[in-house]
Amino acid sequence: MSTLFDRIGLLYTGDPGREEIEHAALVVEDGRVVWTGPSGDDPGADERVDVDGRCVIPGFVDSHAHLVFAGDRTAEFTARMSGERYTAGGIRTTVAATRAASDALLAARTAALVAEMLAQGTTTVEIKSGYGLTVADERRSLEIARGFTEETTYLGAHVVPPDAPSADDYVRTVTGEMLRSCAPYARWVDVFCERGAFDADQTREILSAGIKAGLLPRVHANQLGHGPGVQLAAELGAASADHCTHLTEADVEALSSAGVVATLLPGAEFSTRSPYPDARRLLEAGVTVALATDCNPGSSFTSSMPFCLALAVREMGMTPLEAIRAATRGGAWALRRTDVGTLRPGSRGDLVILEAPSYVHLAYRPGVPLVTQVWKEGRRLV
Repeated sequence: MSTLFDRIGLLYTGDPGREEIEHAALVVEDGRVVWTGPSGDDPGADERVDVDGRCVIPGFVDSHAHLVFAGDRTAEFTARMSGERYTAGGIRTTVAATRAASDALLAARTAALVAEMLAQGTTTVEIKSGYGLTVADERRSLEIARGFTEETTYLGAHVVPPDAPSADDYVRTVTGEMLRSCAPYARWVDVFCERGAFDADQTREILSAGIKAGLLPRVHANQLGHGPGVQLAAELGAASADHCTHLTEADVEALSSAGVVATLLPGAEFSTRSPYPDARRLLEAGVTVALATDCNPGSSFTSSMPFCLALAVREMGMTPLEAIRAATRGGAWALRRTDVGTLRPGSRGDLVILEAPSYVHLAYRPGVPLVTQVWKEGRRLV
């Protein structure tokens, strides 16, 4: 079955060779893009969708999200909005609620958040564990996450739980029994490398153990202050360093030279009243930038990639073109994917139709629900 999307006002393909096509058309066949070009020059298809001058973009690729959890942290958010500083200590509150929740509740909460994301144009999402912090709870978190995405991340090293005998004991669990139990359900391994979480030596040990177990590395790095996370990401060949809020010149150079994607998460800065990352500095240094929601109950409880894109343009020095690029192709690169994040022959047929003539409206009209249709693998889901 093939579908022609015709009379597209502006097609953002994400293809570096031809990133934008005006007055365009697109053909998807058997779930894959098979042709893009000017409207009227198409090879024909079984079905036709009249886009009527609207903009079409690839489905967003959200490469950093924490969706398997229970509980509520509105009290923490209220305290921060009243002037208290964010220190990541609230993670333990969510851990307690998640451990107490049933599998059915966790799956339902995850499904609701994935549905929210889809309605806002996200067709690929990465989901981390990290709110169980026991062998059984981390494994079940990943089992649940695997029901919604193939991009699952083992984050047993989120924080040291209060019931651990010591940090060293917990690291042994994370690199031993917990890793063996979780690795079959994960593609990635991640560590929250920050003060109050895991230091450089612990991070290196955990990521190295994950790599040995066949997982690919990514790192929570340099969110709360200057630290070793970015340098470790470069050293260990991580796909991405996520947050990248506080960077030295050496950090920027390491990201650029090692080809590590800098995944920026402006929802976290918005929700914690923290300084935003300087995307312009990274882009000018040749670093590949991705945008993601960091959807989680504590520091960034948003499922909206359009909102994060608008923040990136308003607060982080990105142009609308750079932001849409980071929210699609950049996110795909952060997941080492070539089949999503673009609309070019061979790409998966994941596309979003906007109620707007251009993707610029995502930043120009923040908060307005501009996503009118979402298609995944050539099937309309929204």
